[in-house]
Amino acid sequence: MMEKEESLHLEPIPRLKTISKKEFLENYVRPQKPVVIEHLVDDWPAMQKWNLDYIREVAGEKIVPLYDDRPINSKQKFNEPHTEMKMADYIDLLNSKPTNYRIFLYHLLKEVPVLQKDFRFPDLGLRLIKQLPTLFFGGENSKVFMHYDIDFANILHFHFHGKKRCIIYPPSEGKYLYKVPHALISREDIDFNNPDFEKFPVLKKAKGYVTELKHGEALYMPEGYWHQMTYLTPGFSMSLRATPRTLTNFSKAVYNLVVMRNFDNYMRKLKGQKWIDYKNEEAVKRTHKKNKV
Repeated sequence: MMEKEESLHLEPIPRLKTISKKEFLENYVRPQKPVVIEHLVDDWPAMQKWNLDYIREVAGEKIVPLYDDRPINSKQKFNEPHTEMKMADYIDLLNSKPTNYRIFLYHLLKEVPVLQKDFRFPDLGLRLIKQLPTLFFGGENSKVFMHYDIDFANILHFHFHGKKRCIIYPPSEGKYLYKVPHALISREDIDFNNPDFEKFPVLKKAKGYVTELKHGEALYMPEGYWHQMTYLTPGFSMSLRATPRTLTNFSKAVYNLVVMRNFDNYMRKLKGQKWIDYKNEEAVKRTHKKNKV
């Protein structure tokens, strides 16, 4: 497994203890480079309070949407959850055994306002969208497909409770990642922790980054970066988002939200599973054609 992992050309994401606004903007935001900041949230109440037991205590009665790793199918709309349950029951499940169920892009801070007192928006020069802090939960060994975000946001991703492995790629590497057309994901059957290079040989050309986030660490992901997450232990993360800095990426975000998403939903309704199968086949054909495989 290690040989395959190394052949993915993944280098460690740079790590810093702390950083100033000036250094962050000059060295990471302007050149669009990722970084892990280990002690950015040491003064947040969340650093001491946020664990699964605390979330269970303050949000246990909330009904939460859950996703697993089943392939996308024609009967589901974009980001439609697979099931739902009470937060308390979900956390009990996380604590009891590995599970593929995840909470994805959930506005729990809006649903449970008391959590807003536990963090503050870092002053790092990003135009953070203060209405959109979102939480993500996952069980041991649960995975998030390789994807990039629909809004091309700059993201500060804070992890709590346990460890999470993050593989990320700059937008320039998308041509090697078997991107599914009319979607924001790579082929879902690619296991980025143990890839099949016979089936997906072009992956070897992609140059990306990897890190393991621990409790309280923050990952900066520039706009349009591809990312795949694996929860090494049960845990959860919070993302703060900032608007794209360039007009080009803002235009791409508008296109994704207004045109691509609606067109894909329409084609799923019209063609059903044939549309999903077509896109997956095209992901391989187009990637291999571009890279002359």
